Amino acid sequence: MFEASSRLNVTLVCGATDMRKAIDGLCNIVAYQLEKEPCSEQLFVFCGRTRNKIKILQWANNGFWLHYKRLEKGTFKWPGIDDDELSLTIAPRQLSWLLEGLPLDISQAHPHLIYRYHDC
Repeated sequence: MFEASSRLNVTLVCGATDMRKAIDGLCNIVAYQLEKEPCSEQLFVFCGRTRNKIKILQWANNGFWLHYKRLEKGTFKWPGIDDDELSLTIAPRQLSWLLEGLPLDISQAHPHLIYRYHDC
């Protein structure tokens, strides 16, 4: 699917989204509610009211991808179901956590390091 190390921006659309919406309906949410460009190099992540379904809208060169995941048991640790925020920007690493059923803020997670080799 997408790499956790990807440099794509990830935008969670807070609150519950009608999971019957397809690409055009989700693009309308991005364009008119979030006032963002659906054809940009980022992932837009939507969650249903019951928090067991997620859709991810992604633009790729000449068309849209619509990724869909439905949990057979349990729920996603979705933030913003009851908040007034329209969207939340997260790291691709946090999206991986979310898709695995973990919360976005994991205090035990190893910090992201960037190693630079310097000649001595």
